Amino acid sequence: MKDLKYMPLFDAYGALLTEHQRDICELYYMCDLSLTEIAEQKGISKQSVSEVLAKSRQLLEEYEEKLHHVAVAREADLHISEMLTRTLRALEKLKAEHPDLSAKIDQIISLMQIEGEHIATVTVRGGDDAGERDNAGAEPGTK
Repeated sequence: MKDLKYMPLFDAYGALLTEHQRDICELYYMCDLSLTEIAEQKGISKQSVSEVLAKSRQLLEEYEEKLHHVAVAREADLHISEMLTRTLRALEKLKAEHPDLSAKIDQIISLMQIEGEHIATVTVRGGDDAGERDNAGAEPGTK
């Protein structure tokens, strides 16, 4: 089974890999080809494909350890999600307190949606911390 944790690392740092490493990673992760299929397509051994992938993973992890781009982006997404959730809750409260503003508040809330879901929900679901946090982005039990 493919370890998809490397996808965001590849997106962030793939340009730093050699062209050969990038090609192998793209075929493996983006095109979902097996090691055997990549080996046949590239005219190299399955072992070579495995070694290129292992070296590429190592490099991607090293880049992230040094640069923290992916971790910083995830943290920023989380903060944005928390802010949007607080805003949505405040709008819902305002709507309950001022029913006469209901239509205008609903218009504002509709601006906070992507494909029918609130942006905060979509943002939190996309990060690694999604299972550890609720939709508000708060640690469980700390609302």
